[in-house]
Amino acid sequence: MKQKIQHFMMGRYGADQLGQILMGISVVFLVVSLFTRWDIFYILALGLMGYEYYRMMSRKTTQRYAENQKYLNWRYKLAVKWNRKKEHLKQSKTYHFYKCPSCRQKVRVPKGKGKICITCPKCKTEFIKKS
Repeated sequence: MKQKIQHFMMGRYGADQLGQILMGISVVFLVVSLFTRWDIFYILALGLMGYEYYRMMSRKTTQRYAENQKYLNWRYKLAVKWNRKKEHLKQSKTYHFYKCPSCRQKVRVPKGKGKICITCPKCKTEFIKKS
């Protein structure tokens, strides 16, 4: 039986990270539909599961790979933004962050220095802010 399943799956795409997320979301929808008794969550869960099984059984591996890469790129960008926000919050105790009025570059200035003249490192524009 194991060989038959392996032979059946030959040339098919299989599971990937996007599929794992889709299955996780569909399980969450199923649990929500169980407690709320709203049919919309049940229908959404079945739709997501159907789409994931379609992706797993697909022989169009290049298209499925491209979909997965788009998802991974989106997730990476989200993680980078999250890490920047965390770093910004961590540094907000000792630094002020200002945007250059001409080029919108973020400039970090230490707190507690009074009114200072800030020079943008990118466009060399000078502007005065309170630190």
